[in-house]
Amino acid sequence: MSDLSGVHRSHSYYEASARGRLTHLLDAGSFRELLGPTERLTSPHLELLGQPCAFDDGIVIGRGRLDGRPVLVASQEGGFMGGAVGEVHGAKLTGLLELAVHEHPAAILLLLESGGVRLHEANAGLIAISEIIRALLAARAAGIPVIGLIGGIYGCFGGMGIVARCCDRLIINEEGRLGLSGPDVIETTMGVEEFDASDRALVWRTVGGKHRFLLGEVQQLVADDLAAFRTAVVEALGQPLQGLTLESLEREHQGLADRLANYGDCLDATEIWAALGLENPLQVPLLDIPTFLQVASQAGREGA
Repeated sequence: MSDLSGVHRSHSYYEASARGRLTHLLDAGSFRELLGPTERLTSPHLELLGQPCAFDDGIVIGRGRLDGRPVLVASQEGGFMGGAVGEVHGAKLTGLLELAVHEHPAAILLLLESGGVRLHEANAGLIAISEIIRALLAARAAGIPVIGLIGGIYGCFGGMGIVARCCDRLIINEEGRLGLSGPDVIETTMGVEEFDASDRALVWRTVGGKHRFLLGEVQQLVADDLAAFRTAVVEALGQPLQGLTLESLEREHQGLADRLANYGDCLDATEIWAALGLENPLQVPLLDIPTFLQVASQAGREGA
């Protein structure tokens, strides 16, 4: 079962539990959990391997209201196996996305915190990721906004990093990290010379919230505060949908080609920041959020 400790002691999104985030994000008293811990839906694979199980399998899903509007929500619990996706975990998220097509809420909110797929049930987890993506795109095709929130201790990597980039909009804090392969995976595969996962400054300037915002991969960068995330989601609900069209896909592909052409020779994020026109790129990690957003705006970088 997800840890409820600290829900009311801290308003930090980074430190809050899956349920703690929902408590502060949604309208007071509006959340109704689906397939909660009392259902005891545990992973059969973990039990066979003698691994500890959680009665919610590391993800909280349900209905709620945000600023009076009905929403469906899913919140991954980084405190259980780093939010990694297994069969039951993935099925709960897929089912929520499929439910949205029938209920047509104002939005689907995905509070993402995951290191990727569980090695203990890798095949089932990989299949789950593909099912999640299919269901997410079906929800978007039905005109339902899918908004992702990233900012937990374990970041958003692996298959869930792909899921995140399938959302309509992403909201992240400076502490949030987004990528495909996590730092430890890169170091293990390619060597410490390629990427030193113990270099926290390197990790954050490479996959952290500020860099992802400057690249246009996330649309909103907020302070590490649950109230700030709530305000940003409310604002996002008023934004137009990106839409799933051939033209939007071609624009995305062209943007990636331009990025490779412009920054392919850069060896560090600071070189990219300099190429983007930011003055004093070495100072970017030290800037508070309001100052950073002002500097980014002056350089013409305001998310995607």
